[in-house]
Amino acid sequence: MRGDSIETWQPQFTYYGFRYVEVKGAVPAGERNPRNLPVITELVGLHTSLSASQSGTFFCSNPLFNKIHNLIDWAMRSNMASVLTDCPHREKLGWVEQAYLMQYSLQYRYNMSRMYNKIIKDMYLSQTEQGMIPSIAPEYVRFKDGFEDTPEWGSAFIISSWYTYLWYGDDRSLKKYYPMMKKYMDYLASRANDNIIAYGLGDWFDIGPDVPGNSQLTSNGLTATATYYYNATIMQKIAHLLAQPDDVEKYGRLAVEIKESFNHSFFNSSTNTYDRNSQTANSIVLFMGLADETYKQSIINNLVCDIEKRNYSLTAGDIGYRYVLQALETNGLSELIYKMNCKYNVPGYGWQLAHGATALTESWQAFGFVSNNHFMLGHLMEWLYGGIGGIRQTEQSLAYKTIQIDPHVVGNITSASASYESPYGRICSEWKKKQEGFELKVSIPANSEAVILLPTRNIENITDYGVCLHLSKDIVFLGVESNKTKIKIGSGNYLFFVKN
Repeated sequence: MRGDSIETWQPQFTYYGFRYVEVKGAVPAGERNPRNLPVITELVGLHTSLSASQSGTFFCSNPLFNKIHNLIDWAMRSNMASVLTDCPHREKLGWVEQAYLMQYSLQYRYNMSRMYNKIIKDMYLSQTEQGMIPSIAPEYVRFKDGFEDTPEWGSAFIISSWYTYLWYGDDRSLKKYYPMMKKYMDYLASRANDNIIAYGLGDWFDIGPDVPGNSQLTSNGLTATATYYYNATIMQKIAHLLAQPDDVEKYGRLAVEIKESFNHSFFNSSTNTYDRNSQTANSIVLFMGLADETYKQSIINNLVCDIEKRNYSLTAGDIGYRYVLQALETNGLSELIYKMNCKYNVPGYGWQLAHGATALTESWQAFGFVSNNHFMLGHLMEWLYGGIGGIRQTEQSLAYKTIQIDPHVVGNITSASASYESPYGRICSEWKKKQEGFELKVSIPANSEAVILLPTRNIENITDYGVCLHLSKDIVFLGVESNKTKIKIGSGNYLFFVKN
């Protein structure tokens, strides 16, 4: 320093993840300075992040869930750089499994349309001659002992491309990289033994008896082979979209063969259990449709039983927890999701907050010896918007052309609001529990439509801005589903009220 005037400095070509800053050899302005040291007039922390615009908002009456939203959001923002990094302070590497497992959570909160095309291109550029997609892309460094190649990571090349198409209607990656996706499927086939793939990290950082790392409660063969099956089902859909009939047949046949081998290897028909009956094993089977319909309810019961006997605590890790949430939600068990995540006394989001976390941590247990700014476990964000907020798109929809509004009223939550800026415009869902009934305020953008589910079996209990719904000519009654009235509406603003 020259020492003759106020000087300002900041790093130009690097950034650091930190919570506290220590400055030596200087004193704060206004304090005694007998040694005539430099005086700190101002110290400012600049938070760097990708310039992706915010696309979603969420708030509810339960303070813990709002804090969880912020906890995950800080980890998201901290790890949105030129790649989706694991942490902003240590490796800063683009581990690709989080690209698809956290994709819907990210896309509810931020506009990631341009970013995902870049991420998918990074994976394409990192593909080896053998067809392998490495676990990190761009592959700035290669780790050993299974880290360089694990199927649940490399499959992001296929899964994220498909999710991007479903979410934004953008098929460019599918068209451009389809031959390379086929090459990756051929590579996985070369690593399979009777359609079973059993290598890699598995359900990384699950909660078991040991220090977290490689999967402890679920065989890596189960998660790897299930992901291989999921890839095959997606590849069949992509082949159909791209008018490749031979590949439609090829991947359809492959999916059937993998499913048969999977159930032969991992399902015990005498106990109706998969593998070691873990939360991850049961959930991934349910999500991907690997169980025979005859045994589906038994698998659901196994999942629920494991969660309940652990006092509603989780065990699933990086790979499994999104599937736990999805399996519970799609089977009408959001109340169980609430019970698992409204707690401070077991490892999870509340536990992290109780132990001083200001961003999502790498381990559910918030261990101090691992990263304390990681976004790989932030899967609950997807449920906050799609479950509590109720904003999703229907199964046959593309880019939110047909929206589904189905708020999950759970626990002690009495009100919630969520919004999402879709490709067609802003979607809003705001609900309140009142003494006399249930109120739902909805905004549907132009050139789209919505399916609404309201908590009553009787359409005569529902009004829209005070007008009985059965008198409306513009609202289509679709029937009753899971004790809810299902209706179809066009774009516009609605204020539904359901009398008790």
